[in-house]
Amino acid sequence: MDAQYNPQAIENAAQQYWNQHQSFKAVEESTREKFYCLSMFPYPSGKLHMGHVRNYTIGDVVTRFQRMQGKNVLQPMGWDAFGMPAENAAIKNRVAPGKWTYENIDYMRGQLKALGFAYDWNREFATCDVDYYRWEQWFFAKLVEKGVVYKKMSTVNWDPVDQTVLANEQVIDGRGWRSGARVERKEIPLWFLKITDYADELLADLDEVEWPEQVKTMQRNWIGRSRGVELSFDVDGLDQRLDVYTTRPDTLFGVTYVAVAAGHPLAKRAAERDPAMAEFLLECQQGGNSEAELATMEKRGRDTGFHAIHPLTGHNVPIFVANFVLMEYGTGAVMAVPAHDQRDWEFATKYALPIAPVIADENGQAPDLSAAAFVEHGNLINSGEFDGLDFEAAFDAIAARLESLGRGKVKINYRLRDWGVARQRYWGAPIPIKYGPEGQTVPLTDDELPVALPMEVEVDASGSPLKKMPAFYDLGDGWTRETDTFDTFMESSWYYARFCCADNPAAMLDERADYWLPVDLYIGGIEHAILHLLYARFFHKLMRDEGLVHSDEPFQRLLTQGMVIAETFYRDTANGGKEWFNPADVEVERDDKGRPIRARLSSDGQPVEMGGIEKMSKSKNNGVDPQAMIDRFGADTVRLFMMFAAPPEQSLEWSDSGVEGAHRFLKRLWKLVADHVSTGTPAPLEVGALSDIQKDLRRKTHETIAKAGDDIGRRTTFNTAIAAVMELTNALGRFDDTTTPQGLAVSREAIEACVLLLAPITPHACHALWQSLGHQEPVIDAAWPTVDADALVKASVELVVQVNGKLRARLDVPAEADKATVESLALAEENVQRHIEGKNVRKVIVVPGKLVNVVAN
Repeated sequence: MDAQYNPQAIENAAQQYWNQHQSFKAVEESTREKFYCLSMFPYPSGKLHMGHVRNYTIGDVVTRFQRMQGKNVLQPMGWDAFGMPAENAAIKNRVAPGKWTYENIDYMRGQLKALGFAYDWNREFATCDVDYYRWEQWFFAKLVEKGVVYKKMSTVNWDPVDQTVLANEQVIDGRGWRSGARVERKEIPLWFLKITDYADELLADLDEVEWPEQVKTMQRNWIGRSRGVELSFDVDGLDQRLDVYTTRPDTLFGVTYVAVAAGHPLAKRAAERDPAMAEFLLECQQGGNSEAELATMEKRGRDTGFHAIHPLTGHNVPIFVANFVLMEYGTGAVMAVPAHDQRDWEFATKYALPIAPVIADENGQAPDLSAAAFVEHGNLINSGEFDGLDFEAAFDAIAARLESLGRGKVKINYRLRDWGVARQRYWGAPIPIKYGPEGQTVPLTDDELPVALPMEVEVDASGSPLKKMPAFYDLGDGWTRETDTFDTFMESSWYYARFCCADNPAAMLDERADYWLPVDLYIGGIEHAILHLLYARFFHKLMRDEGLVHSDEPFQRLLTQGMVIAETFYRDTANGGKEWFNPADVEVERDDKGRPIRARLSSDGQPVEMGGIEKMSKSKNNGVDPQAMIDRFGADTVRLFMMFAAPPEQSLEWSDSGVEGAHRFLKRLWKLVADHVSTGTPAPLEVGALSDIQKDLRRKTHETIAKAGDDIGRRTTFNTAIAAVMELTNALGRFDDTTTPQGLAVSREAIEACVLLLAPITPHACHALWQSLGHQEPVIDAAWPTVDADALVKASVELVVQVNGKLRARLDVPAEADKATVESLALAEENVQRHIEGKNVRKVIVVPGKLVNVVAN
């Protein structure tokens, strides 16, 4: 065995072995318990970042551990390949999105393989592969036939430069995130999936999965089930009603105005006779419509001149158009209660509208509304016959009165809206719909699929090239093909299932999906807690209802890993901005506790400002290139540091010294094994012949096996498992009985345990070390070591001996010693005798296995 740790040679040899023997190829075996571990697949942006490395290392450690438990494991990898970044790169670099994407995939695949991840590469696919999305098209056509899909006019954020719909998060300060153009509110026809039909099931089934409670709460809030009342106001002088929905019918008597959206028919009617109103409506069409924006934006409105008639009092209240009301939410109209809703209060205060309190404060009095609305529940005041009722009683009584008048009814509502799946972009899966000369809308048939996306195109900022390609959309005889493409969430909503049978060209899924699904452990960032995970759960239920799968949920257990963070450094620029410098280019002076004191740029020696610890990002230039770390230290060092630096759910602070420390540990482990191997082959272990120090090492070995197995398998706290193995190697370093046959035997057991326990984390080094220890089978096929319960039994235990609560001695006693024996041994201790001399021993308290306390006065 080479005494020097050479990670590059070691890792190349291990990876060659795995490739030659197809070590990670997954095959369905009905007689074995399966374990499907999946990490959220990456967007092929060009190169891996440390967030990727952390995510995928966690999954790989779990997969290898479960394999050592005897389970039949599947760990696949693919590419979330569609989306706007490829189009933006095409515009910038003048290269077709397909070419750019597949070149990136080739490079990133090499990086993943260099890290030694145990993927079944036979199942790899990219979502831009026509063999993948053709089944998405097929399934969508089925959903159209079932009535789960519909098309309607929808108000969207429209970028007039990029000629595309923008999601709310892509609208920044009212402008498109890429073009910077002023965003418009525009109505266009879009395709929707009826996710709201599954809202109750999506809520209920959250109780059936093992997910972080924070993620479950985020999903529950996004679905937003609420019980309220839908009620109607008449409009004075017009033959129409104004419908609103409220969860606070108890505040109905506090309504002092009604607000409608800019797209509401009443607003448009008011604009016909008021040019200023028409101009205001145009202004409302600009800017985003995210809830965060609506909450913080200046509340603006304009009086329509119309009045609503209160359904219970008969009083008239003015109807305003307000910029915080949107047509796509509810009915496009809200009853405004400024005394008890902060948004309504801000609007009423600005436009000097009445504010009428109808809920008493904790003292039973009208609340102080001078600074803000009173939004708590309480007993009703100024509400006629309903005065004195609390929230629940008032809700029921007012709802019943409205229903008796034909003016309202109790209704369950959802914050969740149907999923708009159409995008006016090129780089996506074409929607499989055609339109006829007489207005027909028809899903494509099986023999018309797939609709392959043209790959050789020129993309610019003037909109999707598909709209300019008759060869794509013109089907002849007046028939045209849809030019919109799917939202990329469509592809990521079922990829986990396709991995189960990715080689089937004749079906979307087959019986292998039922063998592997649901995914046993799904790993990814908490930023995907709502949309991706919610859409995937919905899509799974759609596939279940089509008979493609027979489980209710796609992911049984979820682990959300924390971010990778690092120090940031910058200088202020002349134009008021900041120039950020990579930590590798900065020299940092630290105090004796490792805290940074000052920093300077290596290239010029001049000071730079320290910007604190932040998530690794291109914008702050604080990322660390994984490839550079692999080239310098080896993949095992990177993997070990990633797993040791922090528990997976917490943020991991990048530390060059921490990486170097991980590398030093691997070199020590390598030397430990090399030194042991040089002593020769040990004799068989004879448990009954061990000395006390040999038993102590063996006990430490089996304690470590038990702890590491629980930490990795149940708690997923890899850092504490690694720490336990490090303690065992330290114990081996102190163990000086390496020449006797049984001393050598217990050393071999401990060393082999170290290698097996680290095999999921540092697989390359452990592959080589296991061979060096004389094993013919590879460590990838070895079983997790079993705990010998007898080895955990201690021959003696150390007890703390106190006199009147103060430590006076430490005592080694036989583990099986009874209370009387422990008392007599404690009282016989010389230092105990000194402190009880001349005193009366009133009692002796024995806490088995821990302490003895002598009470004397």
